[in-house]
Amino acid sequence: MATKIRLARLGAKKRPFYRIMVADSRSPRDGKFIEIVGTYAPLLAKDDANRVKLSSERITYWLGVGAQPSEKVEKLLQAAGLIKAENQNRPAAKVEKPKKKAAK
Repeated sequence: MATKIRLARLGAKKRPFYRIMVADSRSPRDGKFIEIVGTYAPLLAKDDANRVKLSSERITYWLGVGAQPSEKVEKLLQAAGLIKAENQNRPAAKVEKPKKKAAK
């Protein structure tokens, strides 16, 4: 079973609040999960202690058994010092060139 550490959205419309959770990669974003390992509240100030709460022991365990973090979770974990900031292995976003008719 391939596991991912990713965000699940909670909160009201235009008031996002996320759970950082470990889930099977095939399950939907807000669907079935294995374990909740933290929370993320993007509307709070960047220096607020409640903006990102992480269970470092459990995250370290899941990374050790092969769970892959999503892009945003990877950035949060790097900021918390749980993983090293390495060269990004992810491919850059593909930028479409304008079609012939639009270029004229």
